[in-house]
Amino acid sequence: MRRVRPRAYTPLAMPIYEYVCMTCESHFEELVGMGSGDPACPGCESSKVRKLFSTFASHGAAEQPSFSGPMGGGGGGCCGGSCGCGH
Repeated sequence: MRRVRPRAYTPLAMPIYEYVCMTCESHFEELVGMGSGDPACPGCESSKVRKLFSTFASHGAAEQPSFSGPMGGGGGGCCGGSCGCGH
C-alpha cells in the first residue's frame, strides 16, 4: 500500500520571517500568517520593523563555502549594510 505524504504548504502554513527593529536594532524571528502584517518588536514594542532576506548555505564539492552572509564576512544581508539597521 502506497503511503501519501501531506503537502508541505497548506493554506494554514505560517512561515518564519526574520526581522530587524529600526528603533532598537534588535533582530528577531516571528511566525507570521500569509495575510498578517509585520509584528511589533518583542524588545521595545515598536512597529518600525523591517523584514530581512534570509540566506542559506549549500553543501558541495567546492573548496570555499558559497555562503557569504553576516557570519561569513561577505556583503549583503543584515549586518552587511543592506538592511539599514546601522550594524
